[in-house]
Amino acid sequence: MGERSSWGVPAVTTKNGTILIKNIYYMLAYAFRSLESYGYQEIAGEEFSNIHDLFAVILAKEVSRQIKRGLYREYHSRTEALPTVRGKIDLQGAIGNKIKRERCVTCEYDELTENNPLNQILKTTICLLLRHEEITDERYAELRRILPFFSNIDEIDAKSIAWEAVHLQRNNQSYRLALGVCQLILEGMLLTTESGQYRLSSFVDSQQMHRLYEKFILEFYTAEYPFAKASSPQIKWALDDGAGTLLPTMQTDIALSRNNEVLIIDAKYYSHSMQYSFGTATIHSANLYQIFTYVKNKEAELSNRPHRVAGILLYAKTDEALQPEGDYRMSGNQIKVSALDLNRDFQEIQARLISIANQFFAA
Repeated sequence: MGERSSWGVPAVTTKNGTILIKNIYYMLAYAFRSLESYGYQEIAGEEFSNIHDLFAVILAKEVSRQIKRGLYREYHSRTEALPTVRGKIDLQGAIGNKIKRERCVTCEYDELTENNPLNQILKTTICLLLRHEEITDERYAELRRILPFFSNIDEIDAKSIAWEAVHLQRNNQSYRLALGVCQLILEGMLLTTESGQYRLSSFVDSQQMHRLYEKFILEFYTAEYPFAKASSPQIKWALDDGAGTLLPTMQTDIALSRNNEVLIIDAKYYSHSMQYSFGTATIHSANLYQIFTYVKNKEAELSNRPHRVAGILLYAKTDEALQPEGDYRMSGNQIKVSALDLNRDFQEIQARLISIANQFFAA
C-alpha cells in the first residue's frame, strides 16, 4: 500500500523520496501533452492508495477511449498458402505447392491488423497489472472489461520491447499518454522472480523518474509560461579555433528564452541531492561544473549583442534533512541551486515553477 504525506494525502515512496501519487499523474499528463485528454479532470479528482492503482486507472480510461475511436491498425506482410490468389504469388512457395500437388497457391499480401507493437505493449502492460495484487477490485474490473477487445492481439515479452523503435505518427498520437505509462511501468517497475516470472516493484526506478521529471518541467513551461520559449537546445562550445573533435554534446534539459535572455534549467532527480565528504555536505561537483559550463558557453554565443544568461540546478526534493539551496554570482552570471518539493499540492508546484521563471525574467 502507498504511504501518506505529512497531512494524510496518499503518497508513494520512490528511491528519491516521497511524491504525492496524484502528482505523478499531473507530471505524466504534462510530459505526454495529454492535458486535454478525456477523463483528465475525473482522474485529477480521485484518490489513489498506491502507484499501481493510479497507473491502472489511467490505462483503463485511455485505452477505453482508444477502443471507442478504434484501435490503431497497420499493414503487416503475410505469406501463406491460399485457395485463390491474393496479393502477389510467392514463386518459390508456388513451385513447392505444385511439386506437392497441393490445390493452393502461396501468396504474399499485406493485411491491415490490430496485432501490432503499439497494441501489444498495451495488452502486455494491462495483463501485468491484472496479475498485481495491489490494484483495487474496481480497477481490476475496469481492466478486465478491456481485455476482450485485445483477443486477437499478442501478449509479448515485456523486456524485449525495443522502445527506441516505437514511433507515434499523426494517426496514432492519441496513444501518447497510454504508451508513456506503459514504458514507465515496463522499464521502471519490472522485476523478474526466481521462477522467471515478471512482477512489479512498489516504486518506479530512479532513472525513469529522472526522465519523467525532466520532461514534465519542459512541457510544463511549454504549456504554462507564454512569456518565454521553452526548449531543450544543444549549446555550442566556444572554441577559439573551431576544432571540436571528441568534445561531448552539451544537451540542455530545459532552456527558457526571451530575446537574448536565457535561463538554463538542469533538472536532477537523485536519491541523494547532496554529496558528502568527511561529513561535510556540498552541492554535487559534476552538476555544478555542468551548469556553469552551459551558462558560460551560451554567454559566449551571445557575446556580440546585449544579453543575460543564468542557470539553475533544480533538484527533486528528497527526504534528507539538508536540501540544496544557493544563489551565486560566478564570473558575472547568476547560478542558482534549488529543490522542488513533489510532495506538495500540485498547485504549489505550479506556483513554484512559475516563480522560478518570473524571478529571472522580471529581474
